[in-house]
Amino acid sequence: MIRFYTASTVIYLGAAVAEIAGCFAFWAWLRQDKSAGWLIPGLLSLALFAYLLTRIDVNVAGRAYAAYGGLYIVTSLGWLWLAEGIRPNGWDAAGAGLAIAGALVILIGTQMTR
Repeated sequence: MIRFYTASTVIYLGAAVAEIAGCFAFWAWLRQDKSAGWLIPGLLSLALFAYLLTRIDVNVAGRAYAAYGGLYIVTSLGWLWLAEGIRPNGWDAAGAGLAIAGALVILIGTQMTR
């Protein structure tokens, strides 16, 4: 069971980074006046994100997306800090903790009912 959680976590984190990078490419193009050339790696990154979510070992897509949401929030705050130079605050940390707790309930509950 530990192997399932480790593999899922790695896939979810990879998907989150791919999604955030892809969306940021569009953000940079539309909001920061970057070249439309940013869209090519952005689209590739979003395709990678979608592919990675299909690699999660759950029986329905909605459950994979729901559990992914928690790790996406944490990864987004990491992006905020590392890529944009803004340190998350206590409210960010509290929200991320709640999101991770929700994701764990979904993942653990799914495995317990198999």
